[in-house]
Amino acid sequence: MHKTKATLRVALAVFLGAATLTATAGAQPAPVPPARHPAGASSAGERDWWKNAVIYEIYPRSFQDSNGDGIGDLNGITARLDYLKKLGIDAIWLTPCYPSPQVDFGYDISDYKNIDPKYGTLADFDRLVAEAGKRHIRILMDMVMNHSSDQHPWFLQSRSSRANPYRDWYMWRDGKGETATDKGAPPNNWESLFGHSAWQWDAATRQYYYHRFYIQQPDLNWNNPKVHDAFKEIISSWLKRGVAGFRFDAVTALYEDPSLADEEILKDKDGKPLINAYGDPVLNDSKTDNLPGVHAVMQEMRAHADSFSSAAFPGTRVLIGETYLPNVAELAKMYGPPNKPEFHLPMDTQVAFINKLNVAALRAKLNDVETKIGDNTPLLLFDNHDNPRVQARYGDGVHDTDIQRALAAVLFLSRGSAQFYYGDEIGMMTTPPTRKEDVKDPIGITGWPNEKGRDGERTPMQWDASANAGFSKAKPWLPVPPSASAINVAAESRDPDSLLAWYENVIRLKKTIPAFERGRNTMLDTKNDKVLSWMRKDPGSPPVVVAVNFTADPQTVRLSVPGFNGKLKTLLKTPGAADPSTLEQIQLGPFGVYVGKILQR
Repeated sequence: MHKTKATLRVALAVFLGAATLTATAGAQPAPVPPARHPAGASSAGERDWWKNAVIYEIYPRSFQDSNGDGIGDLNGITARLDYLKKLGIDAIWLTPCYPSPQVDFGYDISDYKNIDPKYGTLADFDRLVAEAGKRHIRILMDMVMNHSSDQHPWFLQSRSSRANPYRDWYMWRDGKGETATDKGAPPNNWESLFGHSAWQWDAATRQYYYHRFYIQQPDLNWNNPKVHDAFKEIISSWLKRGVAGFRFDAVTALYEDPSLADEEILKDKDGKPLINAYGDPVLNDSKTDNLPGVHAVMQEMRAHADSFSSAAFPGTRVLIGETYLPNVAELAKMYGPPNKPEFHLPMDTQVAFINKLNVAALRAKLNDVETKIGDNTPLLLFDNHDNPRVQARYGDGVHDTDIQRALAAVLFLSRGSAQFYYGDEIGMMTTPPTRKEDVKDPIGITGWPNEKGRDGERTPMQWDASANAGFSKAKPWLPVPPSASAINVAAESRDPDSLLAWYENVIRLKKTIPAFERGRNTMLDTKNDKVLSWMRKDPGSPPVVVAVNFTADPQTVRLSVPGFNGKLKTLLKTPGAADPSTLEQIQLGPFGVYVGKILQR
């Protein structure tokens, strides 16, 4: 992984003073799509489609292989759109499918305006957008602005000499104590999130470059206005192809402290430095994360996206943020002030990664996002491609499916938009490698055995019980877990009590019951540390209540809603549960869920 020298493939022509350097010449022009998206929707619905949206994250390598090479692709996604329509989603977030050396499986981008041949072509992408549009499903792209691949033409130019016009597109610095014969030490103690120093020496130009992630992912310099212009042009190119918005990767890492001061080393209660899975000291990241400049950049990108309009693709272009933040106050800032908006939907990772079945903590975090972000819309999630799946973080090995039902109720029946990861709807399990030689993710190679990498949560989608789970006719790029013989779409589609059926039902409620579409959250029975209960109420329609048992023991809750007689009509309940007649006697089995409409007096 460590490079001391790179072979530069510098383009024949150096575009002096250009705002961007095109990575692939002759890219296909954006076509005029044949269908509007979605057909027949009202202008208000188009504008606000994201406010109660269900967003489905697809890791393209692992969803469906259409050409028999063992790697998922765009045509495979297109082939499964009817499944996604039945599931009830509004949008697909595609993790990167741009051309890439695949060091970080697409997050090291060498061409921001094209499709990696492993996944298909621009024509395949256009077909996916058009076919998804016919089913009222939008496509969201991953926008990776913090770094590029070290094989991107920008960086190849930047690395070619200190005098190159692209030198200032990246973070280059002298070493400490550098001499003509000694490279010196890295500029400071900053560390890569993927292990060891965040500075890589380049012998050819005798400076270090900064990389927040892998060595092959040099950070872009957002103090350079040309970088801003380049990404606005990239965003425009995809909006012209009909994408409905972007998820901005690692966006809080765009800026670094210009003083290059060392980060504080965190210590345990005995004063000893904390050590991470890579054997490095644990650092306070205040010099390299969530600096104020991020807000100005996102205001600029939001204004640019808001200015785009297309008769073929009407509606709001939504900006989603990967926003790992310390508290709800910082999350609230990511929406931006009313006159300078930023993200429509910054991810609420406060709720997402509590990582324990703690009712008090979950209630507090949900209350935070309900009451402390103004009139903005929350984006809730429990899972993504960088973390062990829901089952691994919340399951107890006995009631895993019931626990996943409970969390799905929180995800889809709370106010706001909801995002989930492919396979969550069937209960796919994290299945990490058992041997270092089987690891594909460089994080696991660097950190083994303390850090086994992210392969375990990126295994192929489990469509059926065949040898390769219906994912591919060839050997998949990652092995299909043994659990696929029982946990798969085909089996669960035949079972009305399956987790897949539960997902379809809670999403249907989110989309069809007015209180779930628009109603505010009000927590009920707030001293109960075993059952999470809340009400959703929208003026002009009956309120609804949700009660979720987060224990393995049966529980009975008695709820009170002033102004109503307490009689209930069941909308959804855990399989096998009884129908309560009133709010005064809701009986819940282990990890049981009850959803009911409160009847008027």
